[in-house]
Amino acid sequence: MQPIRLLHTADIHIGMENYGRVEPETGINGRVMDFLRRLTDLGEYAVDHDVDLFVFAGDAYKTRDPNPTYQREFARRIKQIADAGIPVILLVGNHDLPAVVRRATSIDIFGTLDVPNVYVGNREELVQITCRRGQPLQAALAPYPLRSALISREEHRGKSLEELDGLLQQAMLDNLAALADEARRQPEVPAILVGHFSVNEASHGSEKNIMIGRDAALPRSALADPTWRYVALGHIHKHQNLNASNNPPVVYSGSIERIDFGEEHEPKGFVVADITDAGTTWQFLAGYKRQPRRFVTIECDVCERPDPTAAVLEAIEARGDLSAAVVRVVIKLRQEQEATLVEREIVRALEGCYYAAGLNKNVVRPERQRLGGVSVESLTPVELLARYFDLKQVTPDRARLLRQRAEALITAADSAPGRGAAGG
Repeated sequence: MQPIRLLHTADIHIGMENYGRVEPETGINGRVMDFLRRLTDLGEYAVDHDVDLFVFAGDAYKTRDPNPTYQREFARRIKQIADAGIPVILLVGNHDLPAVVRRATSIDIFGTLDVPNVYVGNREELVQITCRRGQPLQAALAPYPLRSALISREEHRGKSLEELDGLLQQAMLDNLAALADEARRQPEVPAILVGHFSVNEASHGSEKNIMIGRDAALPRSALADPTWRYVALGHIHKHQNLNASNNPPVVYSGSIERIDFGEEHEPKGFVVADITDAGTTWQFLAGYKRQPRRFVTIECDVCERPDPTAAVLEAIEARGDLSAAVVRVVIKLRQEQEATLVEREIVRALEGCYYAAGLNKNVVRPERQRLGGVSVESLTPVELLARYFDLKQVTPDRARLLRQRAEALITAADSAPGRGAAGG
């Protein structure tokens, strides 16, 4: 076979506006532009490095109903790739799905307009693709399963969520097996699987915080089928390969940009795979032209510092250039230091960063001492007072004097008119 080079990406989530503000030059939120610029870079890589197939494994947008501007910007970049003669697979992810059966997904417009070189994967099917240099390829498409279609069936009404989960998982397994059987009918044509769902053995990340709907997961063994030359997955934002033998590679490309601080230390990029007669090799590219937006947490323990504000400012300065970073500051300090912490100076020191995400204080408060496990109800007022003086380390002479005064006050109160022997 003639080698096939594919570019694999997923989870662009255009519309993710957290930690950003509108750019005057584009009129679009800067964080949205981060994702769009990274998509532009991927398209340029595909053209510059002779990619034969561009695989997008789901979740084009943050919401099911993206605004027209975001749709325009995404479509413009996808069309540029397709116009370069590179076929594009657009798989439907959970964020692209409508809430109601039979409504269009957010990417169906490409299929409706019959955009050349663009294949929309909105149902389980095996499609025949002619790659950029004329190479034939089979692509099994497994979009995120629409749970509402399962629930709407008469025979499934009244079933518990756990029962529906089992039915959905079995339906997904059956569909994958059927797709593999169909692909094996043409052994001379290489086949790949493109899916958007969770795998039980995968390591999750921040996608849990923005997930839409109840998740469905499959065992890794269902994907490690040698029928496939490569398994391109989306849905989980952390890049990882789930099949160490690479026969086939079962790969989550991960998202191309960081969403929040939960992904602060995760590399972000895309995967390039080369399918040949000798097997499939692949590499993860963490950056091309532009690096993903930095998220930086500055942690400061100032409990032993006489000037907590100065200590925090030193920690910020020590992190160097933060002009392109989303920054948060986490300060650990003693309760009595709170009054001396000048927050406005810290806020001013963060003005040079791309976005100041917050100032969090972890105040260490003195642990309240207990009365040695003794029941309060079993002690007289004078005994309680004596224990209090012991805990506060009051000198014996002063404690004796205070107890005498307390006893006199209690005696006077008990003998006051209107109080009975029981103190009622």
